[in-house]
Amino acid sequence: MEWGMKNRLAQLIKSDGHCLFLPIDHGYFQGPTRKLEKPGETIRPLLRYCDALFVTRGVLRASIDPENTKPIILRVSGGTSMVGKDLSDEGITTSMEEAIRLNAAAVGISIFVGSDHEKESLLNLSKLVDEGEKYGIPVMAVTAVGKELEKRDARYLSLSSRIAAELGARIVKTYWCENFDKVVNGCPVPVVMAGGPKVDTEIEVFEFVHDGMEKGAIGVNLGRNIWQHDFPVPMIKALRAIIHDQASVKEANDIFEQEKVKKSHTAKQSSSHVIT
Repeated sequence: MEWGMKNRLAQLIKSDGHCLFLPIDHGYFQGPTRKLEKPGETIRPLLRYCDALFVTRGVLRASIDPENTKPIILRVSGGTSMVGKDLSDEGITTSMEEAIRLNAAAVGISIFVGSDHEKESLLNLSKLVDEGEKYGIPVMAVTAVGKELEKRDARYLSLSSRIAAELGARIVKTYWCENFDKVVNGCPVPVVMAGGPKVDTEIEVFEFVHDGMEKGAIGVNLGRNIWQHDFPVPMIKALRAIIHDQASVKEANDIFEQEKVKKSHTAKQSSSHVIT
């Protein structure tokens, strides 16, 4: 492996072999997402606890302080929206030269296996890998499902993840699912977890993240489960404990509850000072 590629991967994946990526790229097809209307403000208290940001070039330039950031995974695919006909009809929106100019540690692209635009998305990945390997920039492939959430099963995600690896992705981001070990065991490159099923409590998030780590994932790429939560800092601290400290679900939940109490206490003190 070339020095540049190895160095960039080492920025993203910590010495314990694990990682916590924080995605804030949702606006590229969703527009102003709830609690991400002002991305810079949303991530400011979270930055110190994540290992990398997954972000578009527009938000990077407009909202991220270049003197106070984490390694950047640059979202380089897009061209569709929630109100358009087909989310899978993506193209490459950002050049590798732009990624270099922005000092990205990696680039990320979605693939849509089984969609009407399967071939185009996979060829986009292949072309991006060619460019990335030329300059020593790793490519993270995202196994997207568009609006078809029922595709989040082990058989489909194993297929998509393996194809992404075969085409040269250095990291694969995919959804957690039941029998997640089948996905990881069939993918010869590191796997990071995106969100899992829709859950109602933080402990359910801790459970699927812990399960995925036990089954071989190297980390997570979680956004809404963190920054849309009422207590985002306690949430990311608890998840970090699972990923980097091998915390159990109970230990993570204890951390969350302790941090939540601290946060609430600090907020009450601040409001009392304002009143007086």
